[in-house]
Amino acid sequence: MDLSNLKPAKGSVQSNSKRVGRGEGSGKGGTATRGHKGAKSRSGYSRKIGFEGGQMPLQRRVPKFGFTNINRKEYQGINLDTLQNLVDEGRITDTVDMKVLLENGLAGKNELVKILGRGELKAKLKISVHKFTASAKQAIEAAGGEAVTL
Repeated sequence: MDLSNLKPAKGSVQSNSKRVGRGEGSGKGGTATRGHKGAKSRSGYSRKIGFEGGQMPLQRRVPKFGFTNINRKEYQGINLDTLQNLVDEGRITDTVDMKVLLENGLAGKNELVKILGRGELKAKLKISVHKFTASAKQAIEAAGGEAVTL
């Protein structure tokens, strides 16, 4: 390596930038590529997000509808077949509580958990979570397990 073959790192030099507003001789002086007159040619111009040139913007054309219940409880659903897979892999043994679900990435630490009835459960498990569907509770007890509501 010598001075004849030194090059800057790839991507560190950007030579395609236009130097606008640096005098007439540059070819980009005068209006500095902004055109003549109008709001976009002025300094300090900023367009509102969603501005459609004075046309009624989309967020005002589309009507509001529905309502959001502020007291809604959102549950993280976990199906029986998911629990059975974890038993088959040896990641769950006999008890399933929030700590176990957290370790296996099935629920967050502040989430409410509901066991759902998809799939079948063959293992005898003591499951303690916030809620169970009727079919899930029935399947857990049919497998010899126990469903404990927190």
